[in-house]
Amino acid sequence: MMDIEQVGQHISQQFNADLENIREEVLTMGGLVEEQMNKALDAFIEHNESAAEEVIGADEKVNELEIQIDDGCTKILAKRQPAAGDLRLIVTVLKTITDLERIGDEAEKIARLSKDVASKRTNPLDGKLQYGAMQHLGNHVKKMLHGALDAFARMDVDTALQVAKLDDQADDEYDSISRQLITYMMEEPRRISEVLDMMWAARALERIGDHANNICEYVVYLVQGQDVRHMSWDDMRRRAKQVQ
Repeated sequence: MMDIEQVGQHISQQFNADLENIREEVLTMGGLVEEQMNKALDAFIEHNESAAEEVIGADEKVNELEIQIDDGCTKILAKRQPAAGDLRLIVTVLKTITDLERIGDEAEKIARLSKDVASKRTNPLDGKLQYGAMQHLGNHVKKMLHGALDAFARMDVDTALQVAKLDDQADDEYDSISRQLITYMMEEPRRISEVLDMMWAARALERIGDHANNICEYVVYLVQGQDVRHMSWDDMRRRAKQVQ
């Protein structure tokens, strides 16, 4: 078992500082990615081109943070040779920043698609496909991402499990939107290109939910040493409760 107070109980004060700095950098990266996701959703729903450009421009910063944190972890592994909970923290950080970077990529994809959709809009799709469905999925995924980052910050298994439970709903909402879009393409084949852009945007939102779920799995591993990847939510909860 590991809790947040254990990050810092070492003979070396510098080791302490290095671990805490790594955690803070992950949270900084997470905050930037969360902002990207919020702006990307706004860009798509509101056809906000300035928001889309901001998301696209911020992607380079996310990539830089991933490289910076990765380098910091590599140096800790080389210099400190951490074990037990400290090693799990480094492994968790490396996995988490990979998922955060991919969330940033999905947000950038949504932003670029929003520009593409805006350029093709001769007659909005709103009448056939409610943009509200995309908004609802987006808000749900935003909640998952925020919860996953909160679980990481507080090393909170209960919060991680609560967020992981939300992933099935995200999948269901994505499936519903996809069915609506396929039906619309059959009815309006001239607008297939526009509808496909929306379908790819919905897919990107669903993928962000998957990455948030991954981060929650890493939190369980960090705190309890339990590998719960590829498990159903019920199995995740059962495995986590066994060591509490």
